[in-house]
Order: sequence, then structure tokens, then C-alpha cells
Amino acid sequence: MARRSALSIRIVEGRNLPAKDITGSSDPYCIVKIDNEAIIRTATVWKTLSPFWGEEYEVQLHPTFHSISIYVMDEDALSRDDVIGKVCITRTMLAEHPKGYSGWVSLSEVDPDEEVQGEIHLRVELLEGEGGRRLRCTVLEARDLAKKDRNGASDPFVRVSYNGKTQESTVVKKSCYPRWNEAFEFELPDPAAEKLCVEVWDWDLVSRNDFLGKAVVSVQGLQAAGHQEGWFRLQPDTAKPREAGRRGSLGSLQLQVRLRDETVLPSHCYQPLVQLLCQEVKAGHQAGQVHLVTLLDETTTAECRQEVAVNLVKLFLGQGLVKEFLDLLFELELAKPCEPNTLFRSNSLASKSMESFLKVTGMQYLHAVLGPTISRVFEEKKYVELDPSKVEIKDVGCSGLHRVQTESEVMEQGRQLLQSYLGELLDTIGKSAPACPPVVRAAFRQLFQRVGERFPQHQHTQFVAVTSFLCLRFFSPAIMTPKLFHLRDTHADARTSRTLLLLAKVGRGDSGQRMALGAMTPPSHALQAVQMVGNMEPAAGRAKEEWLAPLQPALQHGATQMRAFISRLVGTEEEAGGEGWPCAPRTAVVKEGLLFVHKTRGKGPLLASAAKKLHFCLTSEALSFGKSPGAERCGSIALGNIRAAEKVEEKSFGSCHVMQVVYVDEAGQQETAYLQCKCVNELNQWLSALRKVCGNNPRLLCAYHPGVFRGDKWTCCHQKDRTGPGCDRTRHSIALQDWSDPLEPDVEAQRLFQHLHGLQQPLREKYWELTEAGGPRNGPQGCGEGPPLPLALRRLFEVLQDLERCHRQLPPVTPALLELQT
Repeated sequence: MARRSALSIRIVEGRNLPAKDITGSSDPYCIVKIDNEAIIRTATVWKTLSPFWGEEYEVQLHPTFHSISIYVMDEDALSRDDVIGKVCITRTMLAEHPKGYSGWVSLSEVDPDEEVQGEIHLRVELLEGEGGRRLRCTVLEARDLAKKDRNGASDPFVRVSYNGKTQESTVVKKSCYPRWNEAFEFELPDPAAEKLCVEVWDWDLVSRNDFLGKAVVSVQGLQAAGHQEGWFRLQPDTAKPREAGRRGSLGSLQLQVRLRDETVLPSHCYQPLVQLLCQEVKAGHQAGQVHLVTLLDETTTAECRQEVAVNLVKLFLGQGLVKEFLDLLFELELAKPCEPNTLFRSNSLASKSMESFLKVTGMQYLHAVLGPTISRVFEEKKYVELDPSKVEIKDVGCSGLHRVQTESEVMEQGRQLLQSYLGELLDTIGKSAPACPPVVRAAFRQLFQRVGERFPQHQHTQFVAVTSFLCLRFFSPAIMTPKLFHLRDTHADARTSRTLLLLAKVGRGDSGQRMALGAMTPPSHALQAVQMVGNMEPAAGRAKEEWLAPLQPALQHGATQMRAFISRLVGTEEEAGGEGWPCAPRTAVVKEGLLFVHKTRGKGPLLASAAKKLHFCLTSEALSFGKSPGAERCGSIALGNIRAAEKVEEKSFGSCHVMQVVYVDEAGQQETAYLQCKCVNELNQWLSALRKVCGNNPRLLCAYHPGVFRGDKWTCCHQKDRTGPGCDRTRHSIALQDWSDPLEPDVEAQRLFQHLHGLQQPLREKYWELTEAGGPRNGPQGCGEGPPLPLALRRLFEVLQDLERCHRQLPPVTPALLELQT
């Protein structure tokens, strides 16, 4: 059994942000912090006060987290980035919206006295003596305090107050993990004062001391127990008056946030549910009967359909039945009344499942196909425009020393560039069939055959059905928004964005497709070059915009290429290889890239390397490294030997993007490798990848040192024992989720149980509605009884009741930290 929390967050856009630059604009980006630890950084949107990000993340968290803070920053090249404002969402607020929160939230001003973090370890006890009762507070240590000084640390001391008297501890220099172990005693009056206040401050020689947080203990509650010891979370000073006028004047953010608290039961508890779903898929569609998948599709709302599709796809991938599941969805979808030209254009469970399936299994293929062309467009930054009403000569410059290009010359140059990009992309797609994952090819082969059986008089529909998923729902969104598909680290600027839009979305402007593609607000009269080629009907594109006429030969040639590619993709024979494409990937690579190695005292294979920057490759077996991607591996660390993957304090190496990998070498000695990433996102991606592949290691550490052992002590807590216990908790459970994550069948089964548990009555009513010859029921829903439920549905309800019973029998959750008693 495991308790976990999953946070889904989508940062959509901002509006009415204040100008921070002298140009009257800003360069905004967002930092997302979980309990003051930076987890996510969005891309910077340059020169705007109304930025659009559209970035979506899912983070696996420890269930005891307290709050999420989203900071909107203004990036500056020469000075420190400016803070525009922040949004703080507590765990309690998220619990009030179990289906998630979506809307605009005003930014509030960042108050340094409220930017507190960390915990303090206290022991409070009542003493009886000849002179009367006394209250003793022992301040043992603190961890993860806020960094207030330029050296990346603080100089903390403690101020303990009770009954009007105050005492202070010594100052611990340059540490966010101080250890005091000092006791403070106070006379206990009769009646006793209610509260003992422990404040943590950062000592400064010249300026005023900085507030680091406080903890308040109820003395009345202490009298019953006699003593209390534990870690207390530091809180801001809520007694300080706040200026309400600044809220709203800093702009606002549009967010979509949802917290999902999950209790995942042992695997055997989910076996009946998984077996039932697998049996239904294997049984297939029986004529004249209502299938369980049909009922699920009809009763699942549009808001939940994407999530349910992902869970089903991952569940059946783990069971080896994803091809059968998709084939069943195709068969059920094609059994409905439909036209060839609107096939799979709705957001049904079949469409959403196939879309999710492509993202789960085909992202590496997508990167290999689109990556070179997308990189070329970003690097060249050429001006491409075909619409005469949008051509701007000033954006192009001069073709010679003195002559400015004419409008026709600009459009001809744009046509040649766009045709070059499109030709390169189509050539790559055409050669990529052997590199497409076999399971994806098998799914498209089934789709191709099913559509051919359903529309034998329209053979062209078979090809369009494949490209409706491959082009409309996979390639086109990735071309228009490469940042969201991890093809680029940054958003495209205005010029590059227009080029990508013409490449991916060069003729349809209907809002339904715009929503399906996930685009923000593309210009009207957008047309899709890639999709037009995918539709293989270039004649259909002639009627809309005359300025597209010069592209018709390229589109016709592209349609021929696409048809040949689809024929190879769905061919019954599996090709052994292709030009420039390996037949099958080597051992699955989880993550790879160049990392800077910081040298420290140690004897491990990595620490002995002479190079400072190495190429690291993380697979399901080991973390290996070499001088370059194609070079021979210099060494490796088996995943089973990794004990922790954590962040390193900024002051240790002068960078906040350093991680440490704690592992055991061949001699059984514990060593630590310090690796520097280029940005916070790369740092968290590496940490997440390492934590997920090592999550089942039996000897993971519970504590670690966020500093380094330098000289004769740790830089974090100043301990002199190099092998002593760590001063901070490890964060194995915190990880960014990704489409390429290892499958977690128990988690998917738990999420399906939660969804199905709330659909029991709708499933009954939908079955009665579909089996009633006269169509929908005449009376109110839920009134009366319908035909007897089929065996599969009755069995499903029994399984759901058994799982509900298992959850009710679980022990209550005990908090890891003592709650403050105020």
C-alpha cells in the first residue's frame, strides 16, 4: 500500500502584467515551487505584458506537502531577474476543489517576511522543582531554511519568547541546516500563559535581521502530555499588516490546477478489476449487445475523457493488450452512423485513446522525424509569409545594397523556404516507416483494415483515417508548439511561430480543430500544409486562398509521398531497416545529455575521470558516461547501487543547478557524484528520471547532506563526521511525470477504480437507455427499473464494491510533522 499525491498544473497565460523594462514591456516566465522548492520553470515569453505559455505538467508529490507557489518573473540579461508577483495555493484550497480549479487568479506582492521555509526540531517539556514549575524549550536543529545572504546561505539564530520574556541562541554562520542543541527555561506562571513562540532569524552585521519563520506551541495542550518533541514547520508572521491595494494591480494568471490524493492498494486487490477489463477486451464486440467500453464512453464527460483514455492505454500496454483494446475501440466507433469525411474527428474515447497511445509510445519517433526540421526553422529565423495582406517589407530588409525587396519577391522567397521545409519534412516522414515503433504500426494496420471493411467503396478513407491521427493529432500540434512536445526548450518568437504555423497549419480555421490541436489563437484563415498533404486531397485546398496556388505542385507531390508512406507503414511485412534509420533501438534510453562533473574527494569511477564535462546516459539498467555521445563508455553505475538523487545547495559550487547521485562502488564504499545541469528544468528532469528508475531500490537513504564535505566538515550542517547521518530528508517521491515514464499498473487501476466508482448509476441508466427499443427513457432518469443488467456490468459493480471495502479498512493517515497549535 502506498499513499501518494499527484498535482496536475497548467499555466495558461497572464494578462495586465506591469512593465519592468525601460521599453515599457516585460519578459515574463513562471517558477513553480512546492513548499519553496523550485520544481518547474516555464519558457520566457519576450516583450509582452500578456504572455501565453500553455505549459502543462504533472508532478508526483509527497502527501505531506503544504502549498504551491507560482512566481511570475521578468528575465533580465544583465541584472538579477525581477519578481513581478506570485500566486500561493495551499493544500487546503486544493482539497476544496476535488475536480480541480480553473480560472484567473490575481498576483500578489512578494513580501520577504512571508517567504519562509523549512522546519525546526524542538523539544518542549514541563519541569517540577522546589522553586515551582518551569517550562524548558530545547532547540535542537533546523533544516532547509530560506537563503537570505548573497553567499547562498543564512546566519540563523533563534529567539524564544514566553510570558513576556525573550531569550536568544548563538548564531550559526553560513548554514541553512543549523544545529544549536540549546535549552531555554522560563518560569511557568499560574495560570500558565497560552503560547510559546520560537522565531528563527538571519543575523546581519550591517542591515536589519531577516525573518526566517516561527513556530508556536500551545502550553495548555502541553500540560496534559508533559512533553512534546518533533519537527515543526516554520510559518510566516501573520500578525504583520498587509497592503491590500497591490493585489490586482500586478496582473493575473490563468491556471488549471488539480490535486489527486491516491491510496494505491497492493497489486492483488486490483487483479479482479484488471482481469474483468481484459476479458471484455478479448471478448470483443458482440452484435446486438451493449459493450462495457461503449457504456464507459457514453458516460464519461468530455472533461474526464482524456484522463480516462490515458489510464486505459497504459493499463492495457502493461497487460499486452493495447492493440486489441484499440481495435475494439475502432470497431465500436465504426459501428456508429458516420460519414467518411468526418471519421474520427470527434473527441470520442477512441480518438482520445489513440492520441494518448501515440504520445505514450511514439514520442521518441516524433522527435526523430520532426526534430531536424524544427531545429532548422528555429536556427534560420527566416521571414516566411504567403498572405499578401500580412506581408511586411520592413521585416525583410534589403535584397541588395540599396534596393528594398518588393512584395512579390518577399512572397516568392517565403514560398521557396516553406516548400524547402515541407519537402525536407516529407522526405524524413517518407523514410521513417521502419523506425516507427512496431506496436504503433500494428495499431495503424488494424485501423487501416477496419476502415477498409467499413467503407469498401471509399478506399481513400483508409489513408485519411491514419493521417487524421498521425498528422492532425500528433505531427501538427508538435510543429505548431514544439516546446509543449519537448522538441525545444523555449517558445518560438513571432517570426518563427508564423513559419511553423504556415508549415503545420497553412488552411482550416474551424474552432473545433483549433481546440484539438491545442493551439492558442492562430490567425484566421489558417490552412494546414501538413494536414492538407495528410488529407491527400490537394484539390480541396485550392478554393480557399488564391495565394496558396503556387504551393499546389508541392502539395500534390507531398500527397503522393504521404500515400506511399502510409502504404509502407501499414504493410504486413516488417521491414528490416531503412536509409538512415535503425531497425530497433538499443536498450531503452530514459534520459541522456552532457553534464558538468564537479571534482571532490573520492575514489569512485566517475570521480577519477579526467574530463570535466561528460555525456551521461540513463537506461533501465545503469547510469553510464563517456566523453561524447558516440564514444566508448568510460564507466557506469548500476541502478541497484544508487542510494539517492538529490539537489545540492547553491553555495557549494556557486550554482543552484547541481545534483548529487549517492551510490555504492564495487568495494561497498558510499560515494557521491556532483553533476551540474544547465537549468532548473534539466535538473528536475534528471532528478525525476533517476528517482523513477531507482524507486524500488531496497536500500534508499532516508536522509542526505545537501552540501559537500570540504576541509573537515560538511558545508550544510557543519558536522565533522563525513559518514554521519544526513541533515535533510530525501525526496524520492517527488518527480515530474512524463509520457515516457515506466508503467505503473496499480496506479492506473486505482485511477480507473475512482472513475468507475462514481459512474455506477450513470452506467445502469445508460445501459437501460441503449437497450430500450423506443430510445431514451420517457420518465426522469433513475426512476423505475430497466432490463436485467448484463453479467459484465454486474461483475464490475461487485469488483468496485470489494475495492471500496478495502479502502475503508485502511488505517488513518498520521501526519509526518507536528501541526502547529495556535
